Amino acid sequence: MPQTFWNKVKEPWTGYSRRDLFRQGGLLAAMQAMGGSVRQAVAAPLSLGADMYRSIGVRPVINARGTYTIITGSQTLPEVKRAMDQASRGFVNMDELMDGVSKRLAELTGAEWGIVTAGCCAAITHFTASCIAGGNPERMQRLPTLAGLKSECVVPAYSHNVYDHAVRMLGVKLVVVHDKAELEAAFNERTAMSYILAGPGDDGPLGTRVVAEAARRRNVPVLVDAAAEVLTVKPNVHLDRGAHAVAYSGGKCLRGPQAAGLLLGDKSILQGAWINSAPHHAFGRSVKVGKEEIMGMLAAVEMWVKRDHKAEWAQWEGWLDQIATSVKRVDGVTTKVNQPSADLSNRTPELMIQWDGAKLGITGQEVAKIVLDTDPRIVVARGTGTRGGNMASVVSIVPYQMMPGDEKVVADRLYALLSKPPKIDPPPAPPTGTLSALSGQWDLHLEFVHGAANHVLMLEQEGARLMGTHQGEFASGELNGTVAANTVRFQSSLPTDGTRVSFQFSGTADGGKMQGTVGLGEYGEAKWTAEKHKFRTGTERRG
Repeated sequence: MPQTFWNKVKEPWTGYSRRDLFRQGGLLAAMQAMGGSVRQAVAAPLSLGADMYRSIGVRPVINARGTYTIITGSQTLPEVKRAMDQASRGFVNMDELMDGVSKRLAELTGAEWGIVTAGCCAAITHFTASCIAGGNPERMQRLPTLAGLKSECVVPAYSHNVYDHAVRMLGVKLVVVHDKAELEAAFNERTAMSYILAGPGDDGPLGTRVVAEAARRRNVPVLVDAAAEVLTVKPNVHLDRGAHAVAYSGGKCLRGPQAAGLLLGDKSILQGAWINSAPHHAFGRSVKVGKEEIMGMLAAVEMWVKRDHKAEWAQWEGWLDQIATSVKRVDGVTTKVNQPSADLSNRTPELMIQWDGAKLGITGQEVAKIVLDTDPRIVVARGTGTRGGNMASVVSIVPYQMMPGDEKVVADRLYALLSKPPKIDPPPAPPTGTLSALSGQWDLHLEFVHGAANHVLMLEQEGARLMGTHQGEFASGELNGTVAANTVRFQSSLPTDGTRVSFQFSGTADGGKMQGTVGLGEYGEAKWTAEKHKFRTGTERRG
């Protein structure tokens, strides 16, 4: 490959929340949005110090977007750093360590018990294993073979998402319900648990109280995924609604270790979850949490109940005001601050910077890309406005994980770009000439970074417009695009379990063949070729 895989992965800088991404056409569709590319690492000796990342060819970014794993989540608190460093300097028995940490987490949060895991998804997986196997070693050793064991999870339709893969990875079947009648009918002798994604649906017709009431009547445990939420304590809002456990990410609001998670809830189920994880030889052995993450996570929860959250909020708003004051010096630039809804997830103010891209000579997408690609690098929360299309432009700034001093860098860079935008070459004009005729069935071959697949395209053409169907290995979806002379561009989206997989095809056509590259969002790029399908004609039998 002329470029490395990592050089081709596109980043989703478009300002969607964790929940929005899969609810608005899927995580992968958002990944296709305007953004920079991950730079190829340069093989060089590691230099421990302020330039550690640069020493291996990686350029750090200023995080003006939020707690996204792709840009390494949150900045750990100083107390968390100290706890992790101190934890690394000694040896302990891991069972004794988790028992001590669990008791302290219970005291801090008001939950009956708590354990630390290797991220929120790990917490979900360990909870699932506990619901299936409990602390029974014979059952534990069978996982993920579920013959003879409980094997189903009841999920409200609004909660079926890309993250429930952490449940499905044990081979569990999701039973997705859409109303109260389906909920009541979904439980049976195979039901191991119920899973709910925290959010706007919490108080709806299939909210946590409703699901928990139905589940508890049947002695079925309920887990709430609250990964990106602020932590509520004494009581925890989800446990108070009837859930048996709630899972959090350590590397988001809590500003704990990025590779840590928190599981709070019923003591018996959580002790089972711990037994099903490392250091024990069970399904969760591969999802190991270390003593450093355990103590760092405990330190983060200790600090959560001590932090002055109002003062932090005031600091964020002060930073946004400084940035707004700076950019409003440019004629035609206006700003406003959006305050978060009642939703507990990613609670932070957001600065919206607005202007007419045609008047200033630069769009929001272009600003977002330039500040990402040049030094000092900044990841903004949103960049909209399309040259040659809708030039109404917006760049938004989320201060959630900005560090002191970042606000000045962001303010200066945005003012410089908006007051004196660089010359930006217009996109090349589409090629002219006779349009390729593409209607019909095409046999599509995809070459991924590893492995290959054969799909089918059914294309219809109206002048320069393309439409049709993309048939994948397991699902099909509509496609649409354009033809210009022999150049083709089209996109499709295939439904999968809990999300959608998006494809952005570009290439050329020559007679009965096409070839090019296809963008796969967070999964990089693939090469593609297609040949017009040749149908067999009937022949007369002689004999």
